[in-house]
Amino acid sequence: MIAQPHTSSAIHHHSTQDTIIYAIRGYGAVISEGGKTRQPLGPGDWALIPAGVEHQEVNDGDEEVVWAITRGGKTALVENIDGWAK
Repeated sequence: MIAQPHTSSAIHHHSTQDTIIYAIRGYGAVISEGGKTRQPLGPGDWALIPAGVEHQEVNDGDEEVVWAITRGGKTALVENIDGWAK
């Protein structure tokens, strides 16, 4: 995934699939827990996002972010949602 500066994904989850994000270049973050938790990711860092956990990938810096993303299953499941669950 390549994220341009000052962009973010929709808030989403991956249903029954765990997700691993590995940061290759740039500095970004994964936001979760209703927007309360921010896990910064820089080159060499990784994040595990358990199945069904709502999250958002964020690049709020001035440079491109490059992440390798992998999930369990043959087809990626992505379910965008309108805002954080209450």
